[in-house]
Amino acid sequence: MTMLVDSHCHLDFPDFAEERDQIIERAHEAGVKLMVTICTRVRKFEQIKEIAEAYDSVYCSVGTHPHQAGEETDVTTEELVELAKHPKVVAIGEAGLDYFYDNASPEDQEKVLRTHIAAARETQLPLVIHSRDADEDMMRILEEEMKAGSFPALLHCFSSGKELAMKGLELGLYVSFSGILTFKRSTELREIAAELPMDRLLVETDAPYLAPQPWRGKRNEPAYVAHTNKVLAEALGVSEEEMAEATTQNFLRLFSKVPHPA
Repeated sequence: MTMLVDSHCHLDFPDFAEERDQIIERAHEAGVKLMVTICTRVRKFEQIKEIAEAYDSVYCSVGTHPHQAGEETDVTTEELVELAKHPKVVAIGEAGLDYFYDNASPEDQEKVLRTHIAAARETQLPLVIHSRDADEDMMRILEEEMKAGSFPALLHCFSSGKELAMKGLELGLYVSFSGILTFKRSTELREIAAELPMDRLLVETDAPYLAPQPWRGKRNEPAYVAHTNKVLAEALGVSEEEMAEATTQNFLRLFSKVPHPA
């Protein structure tokens, strides 16, 4: 079985509390040998870190989700850099812009995003970018910040327009697809995916959210990333095995702190 990676899940969420061991075991059985559990609040980093420490196959990030940006405008680049020294921390974020919901002001979201970009630049750990209904501002910020000094990054759970995807590629970013890619209405998203180079693609679940077909509407879990990989392979006209090999190698290149599995 070809190895897969779930580059973005939330194993700390209450949905998983009762059966985390079994969920991780099911992921392993499905060929998912590595998972990154993503931090959404720096103030809750300890519990994220504890989960990553408990499982050999699980790594984590440190960061503030744009929904929580208003709560954590005081988090500094220095604090993120310090927390990122932990051996299990392999990414910064998720951070970004989300204008679909009004959970934090655009100003606070931008401030927090730029703080995280500075941490990604200093640590050279990939920045996990959340972008929803904010393509123009995201492109502007990424262009400005790349001119100030490059940093590794990926557009996670990509569901934006083609222009942001292409701008991301131009700036050296990777693009990660979630179960949204498998939804019947996601024809345009699959068409965008088909135009992207295979060496810049990743797959993820964003579990417990966004379960792919045929589990849409149910709780998602890392094992299901195999179905997103299958649909991504179909969109690019390659085999599932080729896609799994590519997305895994892309992950290991971008998330360079993760040891290569034996």
